[in-house]
Amino acid sequence: MKKYLSRLLVGVTALVAVASAQAGAIDDAVKSGTLRVGMDPTYMPFQMTNKRGEIIGFEVDILKAMAKSMGVKLETVSTAYDGIIPALLTNKFDMIGSGMTLTQERNLRLNFSEPFIVVGQTLLIRKELAGEIKSYKDLNNEKYRVTSKLGTTGEMVTKKLISKAKYHGYDNEQEAVMDVVNGKADAFVYDAPYNVVAVEKAGAGKLLFLEEPFTYEPLAFGLKKGDYDSINFINNFLHQIKHDGTYDRIHDKWFKNKDWLKEME
Repeated sequence: MKKYLSRLLVGVTALVAVASAQAGAIDDAVKSGTLRVGMDPTYMPFQMTNKRGEIIGFEVDILKAMAKSMGVKLETVSTAYDGIIPALLTNKFDMIGSGMTLTQERNLRLNFSEPFIVVGQTLLIRKELAGEIKSYKDLNNEKYRVTSKLGTTGEMVTKKLISKAKYHGYDNEQEAVMDVVNGKADAFVYDAPYNVVAVEKAGAGKLLFLEEPFTYEPLAFGLKKGDYDSINFINNFLHQIKHDGTYDRIHDKWFKNKDWLKEME
């Protein structure tokens, strides 16, 4: 009996040690008092840097509400998008909140929350191509040059669906858009919410927005594999704000009201 109790005690101790070692991002943030979120602040209107150097946006406001519900402060960690998953896996921050599309390829490396919004890829094209380019299929020709941002689904989709076109990726969206504005490229492939703003802000009257999305892309928060407690908390938080008016208030602020554009000038 003593030997049995001894083994049972060892087993319980081991389970406690494993549970402690696997404390999730949300628990860690509550203990430290800070939720650290990795993001590349160049994706209007989800996360971007205003003229005062502050990171603002739709996703940022959702994360602020999440941090408030946890009783902690939010710390945004600026990270290049093409290196954001390795940065999470090496503990540079607690979670990814950077307009990340939940893809099956990424899901093999990360756990994802439920989507907080669904978007799709769209096109900004040179105005001169108005009668020539009606959809992404028309761009699938070696005579066209297409741009997007490195590491994004815009790049993935271009290489998969517009593979015959010449492709060049950029570190940020603005450089890629300006390539089209300046006539060095024919089209920019990116998420609809960004393009609807970019055509006004950076288009300089030289771009056309083909607004019909041609992909289905749920955006979600990314965490390390196995962090199910954090996923549970975040999903319940998202359900709460979508039913208490918080989500609609934040969404309308960034998608129905364009006053925030003045902060970017």
